Amino acid sequence: MVSCLRLSRLVLVLALAVTVSLGWMHPVHAASFDRQNLRMTDLSNQDLRGNDYTRADLAEADLSHTNLRGVRLFDTTLSRANLEGADLTGATVDGARFVQANLTNAILEGAYAFGTDFRGATIDGADFTDVLLAPKVNAALCDVAKGTNPVTGRDTRDTLYCP
Repeated sequence: MVSCLRLSRLVLVLALAVTVSLGWMHPVHAASFDRQNLRMTDLSNQDLRGNDYTRADLAEADLSHTNLRGVRLFDTTLSRANLEGADLTGATVDGARFVQANLTNAILEGAYAFGTDFRGATIDGADFTDVLLAPKVNAALCDVAKGTNPVTGRDTRDTLYCP
């Protein structure tokens, strides 16, 4: 049963990753900020759906309560960034560095996050439903996972399949 759930989860995440990479979820107004220095930028409470922040530096940026659905954060620096209440549904965050970032009550449902660094991140109430994570990263997140997401109603530990 558990292996079937994990296989189903993997298939869903891979299908979503293909969809995002083909651009089907990107709105017409999406913009590219590839390799841009956006350190300490205040982007809070904005609709940034589909934007491309590949390899950008968003360290210490305020992305709280921001709509980041389908964004590309591949290899992006988000160290000490505030993503409280952000919606990262379907985002590509592979290789991103969320070191000491605030992901309190963030929604990462269906995000592709394999190879992502969450060291020291606050994930209280974050929703990781259908997020593909490296096993070691998943275990480390389970060590600190707590809370329930106020939007989805899902327990953080349950979305990470913590023991």
